[in-house]
Amino acid sequence: MMEIGTALGENIGHGAGWTVTGHALAWVVTGSLLFVGIVGCLIPILPGHPILLLAAVAHRLILGDASGLHWWSFAILGLLLVFSQVLEFLSGAAGTKWFGGSKWGAWGALIGGLAGMFFFPIGLILGPLIGALAFELIFAKKETTPAVVSGMGSVLGTVAGMLIKLAIGIVMVAWIILDALEFV
Repeated sequence: MMEIGTALGENIGHGAGWTVTGHALAWVVTGSLLFVGIVGCLIPILPGHPILLLAAVAHRLILGDASGLHWWSFAILGLLLVFSQVLEFLSGAAGTKWFGGSKWGAWGALIGGLAGMFFFPIGLILGPLIGALAFELIFAKKETTPAVVSGMGSVLGTVAGMLIKLAIGIVMVAWIILDALEFV
């Protein structure tokens, strides 16, 4: 009994002595985390990109050197994660500005987007819209039509940000799989 425990303790995290079943189990864990991470890229309640990075870390910790993952992959995944989060945070405000909104409308979209996260799922769309519209009307003193156009810009920016976030998530998954299989 002691020999089995010692052998397992020596092999965990080092990849040595893993059987085909052990590798398959590691891929089940990794694949499950990758799936949940992609779902999280679509559903803001789940932190999609951090879960994808966690999948890579878990894969490396389980299999060690046999994981195939290189240190620079974690740096690339970390940069993609940060880029995605910044992009998501600013997308509604960028859409507002793109559609002719003022700095007030952009701030309204940003604040509305943050508040809207607490009213998932409809708040993700209505938050930036209401925020941009309200700030354009109240602070920028715009007429109703330009304020509505600015608000619709925040919705389009938010949707575009979500699509780009999903695309970055897919790139992260592809990178993890390709590096683990030693294609990069």
